[in-house]
Amino acid sequence: MRVTFTVNGRRHEADDVWEGESLLYVLRERMGLPGSKNACEQGECGSCTVRLDGEPVCACLVAAGQAEGREVVTVEGLAEYARDRDGSEQTGDLAPVQQAFIDAGAVQCGFCTPGLLVAADELIERNPQPSDADIREALSGNLCRCTGYEKIMDAVRLAAARADDSAQEVV
Repeated sequence: MRVTFTVNGRRHEADDVWEGESLLYVLRERMGLPGSKNACEQGECGSCTVRLDGEPVCACLVAAGQAEGREVVTVEGLAEYARDRDGSEQTGDLAPVQQAFIDAGAVQCGFCTPGLLVAADELIERNPQPSDADIREALSGNLCRCTGYEKIMDAVRLAAARADDSAQEVV
């Protein structure tokens, strides 16, 4: 079957997709977007988190055909997606949440980072001033084996604070 959907703001078609093929496989292997990681293939670790019509999902659990006509944002598209939201014409910039993870030192091996970034970006869009409990809840489906999560929490707090500061400057 052919699946037509929007990925990171661009229309894509994937041909010869078989019924059981996951969205994760199509993104990584057919479209050359390796950011979403393939770890557990059971939706337990969150390393493959993408946004499907704005909602975070584990791409390993979504059949590619379910993406027909829908919008997918991967970690590769966060910077572009952030520019589209605020209308900025800048190119090559990282999304605020990506820069915050770097600045807070929230990246170790990096395997979980794409899923954490996508989940954190969605949280901050939905809740610009999240509490620590909100952050923990939003990231609860994402496992990291390298950290104690404190740097990750710091990064999300930093990204939210920067987003809040930017919003106040606009007003």
